[in-house]
Amino acid sequence: MTDTHTTTIPQATTDAPASVAISASTSGTTSDRPAPNGRHPLEMLKRRWPTALAVALVILTTADDASGELADTVGAFGDALPLLPLLYVIIHQVGNPRATWPVLGAGVAAMVALGAQDVISQPVALVAIALAVLVWGAVRGTPHGRATFGVQAAGALVFGALALIGLAVDPDLGRYLVAAGWFFHGVWDFVHLRLDKVVARSFAEWCGVVDVLVAVHLLFLL
Repeated sequence: MTDTHTTTIPQATTDAPASVAISASTSGTTSDRPAPNGRHPLEMLKRRWPTALAVALVILTTADDASGELADTVGAFGDALPLLPLLYVIIHQVGNPRATWPVLGAGVAAMVALGAQDVISQPVALVAIALAVLVWGAVRGTPHGRATFGVQAAGALVFGALALIGLAVDPDLGRYLVAAGWFFHGVWDFVHLRLDKVVARSFAEWCGVVDVLVAVHLLFLL
């Protein structure tokens, strides 16, 4: 008599621990994950502090403009417009971008002092100072070369002219000229930020955001 032996082949089992591990690795939240470029969102926000500061400043300075007179708003921003290219001209002649923020502080102080007197208007005084610095550069030389000096000189003349003409015409037209001056100076800032030339990068970013937001404010001011 022949014995029959039956061999039982065990069934394959799934790898439960591996699947649990995969599930666990994908179940976490994304709040603690780094940004795609490897930086944490809070760190990225800290790096953009000039933009945050610019937005806060524009909100504070334009909060009451909607209820004010158009002429007053155009006049205020037209008076301040020549200060922007003047800063570039002065810092260009100083030859050190680290001086950017101190020069800005001095410029704001000069604006306050000019506003406290009635002998000469703010934009005329600022344009005159810019021309004096340009003459100084033409006579004594420039740290960044004649080509860069010529670009800064052209910028000072164009933005200064937009401010003076915008203040001289009717406010309904002047708002567009002054807004154009602020907007294109914002473009000017971002070009310098991209090239990393003349002024500090933090200032170029801050000023560019301020300029564009002021231009938009002037265009849509009722």
